[in-house]
Amino acid sequence: MTPTEPLTGAAAARTAVRPPLPVKLVIAGGFGVGKTTAVGAISEIEPLTTEAAITEVAAGVDDLSLTPRKSTTTVAMDFGCITIDPTLKLYLFGTPGQERFGFMWDDIVEGAVGALVIVDTRRLDDCYAAVDYFEHKGVPFAVAINAFDGVVEHSLKEVRWALDVSEGVPVLAFDARERGSVRDALLVVLEQALARTEG
Repeated sequence: MTPTEPLTGAAAARTAVRPPLPVKLVIAGGFGVGKTTAVGAISEIEPLTTEAAITEVAAGVDDLSLTPRKSTTTVAMDFGCITIDPTLKLYLFGTPGQERFGFMWDDIVEGAVGALVIVDTRRLDDCYAAVDYFEHKGVPFAVAINAFDGVVEHSLKEVRWALDVSEGVPVLAFDARERGSVRDALLVVLEQALARTEG
């Protein structure tokens, strides 16, 4: 075969460029913790969001005292994607944070290899449900403390104790606005999922 002849058969199959492996990850947590922000910070496409205005009725149900500038909320899900390298592409699904939208979580989480549970340390009570959900489902997850205004109110050790998560669950600090910080947090989730498959 000369260099100008096209590759055929097995030789062509070996050199064919394969599309990246699609991997589904979920970004979850309570109301206003930064899920939509995290998806938007890292997505290589314009993220799909289902944001709706917070009405006076919702403001009476949702606690806005620590998020006074929040004017919208996710009512179904957020969606974005990021190609990690030529072999791997993450599809990101953000859950709604309010308990009244919890009925959608099972559908959103189906097929996911892992989850990133975002926590606002000023409102730890809001994230217990998400931690319990993934523990109950047996889905690998990591807890990511969002550094609002660049500040983490409690240490990682204190948050681990307060959430009562096992030592096998990574607890880390990150900034949902920063692409690199979100990427690093998602890679921790991928490592958890990989460890589960190898274990």
